[in-house]
Amino acid sequence: MSSLVLKAGKEKSLLRKHPWIFSGAIQRVEGTPKNGDTVQVMSSNRRFLAHAAYNPTSNIAARVWSWEEQEQINAKFFRKKIKAAIAARDSLAIESYSNSWRLIHAESDGLPGLIVDRYGEVLVIQLGSAGAERWKDVITDILQELCKPACIYERSDSDSRRLEGMELRNGILRGEMPDNVAVIEHGFHFRLDIQHGQKTGFYLDQRDNRALTEALARDKDVLNCFCYTGGFSLYALRGSAKSVLSIDTSAEALCIATENVSRNGLDDARAKWLEADVFQALRKLRDQDRKFDLIILDPPKFAPTAAFVEKAARGYKDINLLAFKLLNPGGLLASYSCSGGISTDLFQKIIAGAALDAGVEAQIVHHLHESADHPVLLSFPEGAYLKGLVLRVAS
Repeated sequence: MSSLVLKAGKEKSLLRKHPWIFSGAIQRVEGTPKNGDTVQVMSSNRRFLAHAAYNPTSNIAARVWSWEEQEQINAKFFRKKIKAAIAARDSLAIESYSNSWRLIHAESDGLPGLIVDRYGEVLVIQLGSAGAERWKDVITDILQELCKPACIYERSDSDSRRLEGMELRNGILRGEMPDNVAVIEHGFHFRLDIQHGQKTGFYLDQRDNRALTEALARDKDVLNCFCYTGGFSLYALRGSAKSVLSIDTSAEALCIATENVSRNGLDDARAKWLEADVFQALRKLRDQDRKFDLIILDPPKFAPTAAFVEKAARGYKDINLLAFKLLNPGGLLASYSCSGGISTDLFQKIIAGAALDAGVEAQIVHHLHESADHPVLLSFPEGAYLKGLVLRVAS
């Protein structure tokens, strides 16, 4: 087996069980490993540290499969990891209120770069690392055997593949796609676009936060920004909101959102939809002196990597500043960031700065994060990509 020998002192993060090895930490490569091959990671004094998947084209040059020296990275290894991930989701009993959940959450389940989401009879797989790509067929066979889905569909079109130097790819891997695939969640039926929708088709990580919105929305005028296919909007409508204005740049997403309102038998007279750039729309609403009681900001990823943090911080501050100015006294702001490059502490500081510039005082009433089927490995804080705050402005 080929080996990566680290520079002196660069083993510290691995000893803390962080699963990434950056290219700058490597002293030398022994052997001729190919992209995605398994290598041994060794300290400068030849101490075994981990088995990892190698990618010479990425800044993250290797991702750890196992910390056990005697472990063999083979089909048996992947079967064990996948079975453990499935069992962990079964223990959450999500099936009692939804047909859709994250089955495998990459590094947090010990399978770096591998995302698998279940939507009823369909599994959607996303391969975001060279190692996951190398074992694609084995992983797909195991998923087919253990889960027996009608279809396994690949959505390997994420930003992480570009960063890994891999081409984007979509398509059916096993079975046939059913005619109608829907997310069933807390009594809602959401139309799903697996082939072209955001992420793997739906924002499963916001499940619990959508349910909270229903409880917060009663008798409120609600503004839902970056609404996509209307998840937060539908929960607000069912929660007896007085009105819900939803904004997104995608006409197609808004069309699906209006269909979702109809298919769930909600009173669409309270729902208004606006196709617009959210930044521009918020400024226009401010200039019109519009006011709302609950504003939801759930923007796309502003900072895919740390290099975008400064620009992203300006974007987050801008929309939160505008939102604070649009809130009635005593109103609520539910603000989210899914940017891994924006830490929880930085996100809170950005919003605090926005509140200061808006001239309002605000209290944090909820700290929010991903649903439980998106676990965060304790030694891998980067896995905590979704952070959210619900804030109440002073009356």
